[in-house]
Amino acid sequence: MDINNGTILEIIRFPSPNPRVELKVITYLSGGLKVKGMLAEPIQDGTFDGFLYLRGGIKNVGKVRPARIAQFASEGFIVFAPFYRGNQGGQGNEDFAGEDREDAYAAFQVLKSLPRVRDIHIFGFSRGGVMALWAGIQFPEAASVVTWGGVSDMTLTYKERKDLRRMMKRVIGGTPEKYPERYKERTALYALEKMKAPVLIIHGVKDLNVKIEHAYRLERRLRSLDKPVECWYFEEVTHYFPPSLNRNVVHDLAKWMKNQTKR
Repeated sequence: MDINNGTILEIIRFPSPNPRVELKVITYLSGGLKVKGMLAEPIQDGTFDGFLYLRGGIKNVGKVRPARIAQFASEGFIVFAPFYRGNQGGQGNEDFAGEDREDAYAAFQVLKSLPRVRDIHIFGFSRGGVMALWAGIQFPEAASVVTWGGVSDMTLTYKERKDLRRMMKRVIGGTPEKYPERYKERTALYALEKMKAPVLIIHGVKDLNVKIEHAYRLERRLRSLDKPVECWYFEEVTHYFPPSLNRNVVHDLAKWMKNQTKR
């Protein structure tokens, strides 16, 4: 990794939807590129655990929402959410858990550089799930890893999501049949031996965007390696949790994270 990864180049304040949370857009270095992301900090004094928020989607689908990261910050975290390369004024082009994984790694370094940050937790939603797994593997000192509705197997995503195949062929360079190694090298399942942090898997059983099989494969692999894993499966829920349940799960996962770093 580039030794300059995570260097902060610019900080611009951003209007916050929550009076107890301050938002800023940060430009930082990742693999020599200027990449942008959003930082959410509780306004009160003191130190907090860091929370690396890894978004789903690609390009304008699944963009970081200020209200969402402010919601996590209000649970007592300093949250940083990279937009990934090529988005919202950042340089380069994201490539769906390929070289853009470095943007997540450099974002972890951003959090490490902040004086008010203690331990750092990693969270990924949807496509961000596979990014979170890779970041957890890259940083064994991570306090915990949470994947919510998360992708775990890129070949499975290609097979399940006909609507994504054109994009995946473009950014990955072809199909899983033609380039199985390219899909495998994006799939963190094959590198979980290096995972040190406890993992929490959250998934709706009726999810059609990222099917529950992704969660089951991740759970099986972690258990086979005797890694600490907890699973919260919701029988009647799709990819998008109803607002009241969503709030409860956010609160519960924040509590779970903090329990991993009891001091």
